[in-house]
Order: sequence, then C-alpha cells, then structure tokens
Amino acid sequence: GDSVITVQLTEEDKVEDDVVFYLVFTGSTVQHCTSTRKINPGSLETISPGHDCCETVKVALCASREGHPVLVVAEESFQFVQDEAYDAAQFLATCAGNQQALNFTRFLDRSRPPAADVDFLDEKVALAFRHLKLPAEWNVLGADQSLSENIPRETLMHFAVRLGLLRLTWFLLQQPGGRGALSIHNNEGATPVSLALERGYQKLHQLLTEEGAREPDSWSTLSHTVHSGDYTVKHHRGLDVYLLTAGA
Repeated sequence: GDSVITVQLTEEDKVEDDVVFYLVFTGSTVQHCTSTRKINPGSLETISPGHDCCETVKVALCASREGHPVLVVAEESFQFVQDEAYDAAQFLATCAGNQQALNFTRFLDRSRPPAADVDFLDEKVALAFRHLKLPAEWNVLGADQSLSENIPRETLMHFAVRLGLLRLTWFLLQQPGGRGALSIHNNEGATPVSLALERGYQKLHQLLTEEGAREPDSWSTLSHTVHSGDYTVKHHRGLDVYLLTAGA
C-alpha cells in the first residue's frame, strides 16, 4: 500500500474537465475505491490501498459526471505482493516477547548499515506494520503480561532503538505495551531510553522522553485515516486523494 499509481488515458478516454475518475479494486474479501487527481489531460495519479492479503485483484477505472451514470472506462488486473518489509514486520510482530528471536535480531546491529539504508528500512517496515492486521490482544511486550518489569529482557522497543528506527519506534509507542517497554532493562542493564542516549540518537531520545514529541515526518504521515464500523476512509494529503475501504 501507499505506492503512487499512474494511469495513462488513451485518446478516446480524454474527456471534459468536469469528469471525475475513480479506481475500484475488488479483492476476495475487501474492496477499495480511490479518487484520482489529473496530472495532465492524459494522465491520472492516485495512491495504492493497503490490502489485507497477497492476491491479484480486478481494478476498474470509472468515470463520473454530474447528471450521468457512472461508466466503467477500462479494467485491468493488479497484483498485491508480499515484499521483504512485510515479511520483516510479520516476523517482528510474531516474535514480540520471544527472547530467542529478539536476541537473534541483535546480529543486525553488528553490520551498522549506512544511514540512508536505515532510513529506507525504517520507512518500509513502519509502513508494513501499519498495514498488518495485528490481533486485538497484541502487545509490544509479547503475550505473557504476567512478567514483572524487573525481569531483564529484550523487547521490540530495544530492537527499534538499537537500529535507530525513528518511525518504527513511534509506531510501537502508540501500541499496547509501548510505553511500558521504555522502563524495561535488557540483560546488559540498558533500557530503550538509555540505548538512544548511549548511541547519540538525539531525535530518538527526544521522541522517547518528551511528552509532546511529534510523529516523525514520513510518507505515512501524509495520510490521515478514519475508521467507522466496517469502513475505512483515508486522505492522502500529499496528493489530495481519498481511499475508501470496505468488506467486498
């Protein structure tokens, strides 16, 4: 989800300015409708919706004009794929609280990837986490909520802070157990807050300690989502397009 889609219109589809185009994605269980914006008389632009599974869906380009019926201008297939960022987000969500898995992720830290790679990883994994269907009982600290805060252990928050993943840290802070993870020490006696300080991650340290800290800038922050029952409406402020998602 959240990729930019460009639609090229054929000569016969280029119509008057008062015609509005929509894309309708029909999956096996979910349907999305997105508005578009005109780049020029022959091109439209919109945002791909975050889908609930990896599958090929039918996409219809529809044209609407006041006082006229909605027309299906063209149809095409569109494939939602599971990429490495989605796999990584699924793995991390599944291993919340799993000490063996979380200790394994510490190997990633030894390679110390360049800042540009960290930023790319942060953006992609945080976006994938936003599109995961996390269970209602999911918690940053894992399934066992009976563990005392005094028991040293590795957490997802330690992982995110250790790699300097600003956007993923923000996402985890908003989830159940996110704030509680800040005071948990690992086996070396480090909390996520002390790790950020030790590594010189100033922005990350502010995010963890300042009460009014704002969400880090990212592609995701350009979107505002409202949930209402079985429907979700998303406004992407960057392109000024809307996405409506509902059960098919």
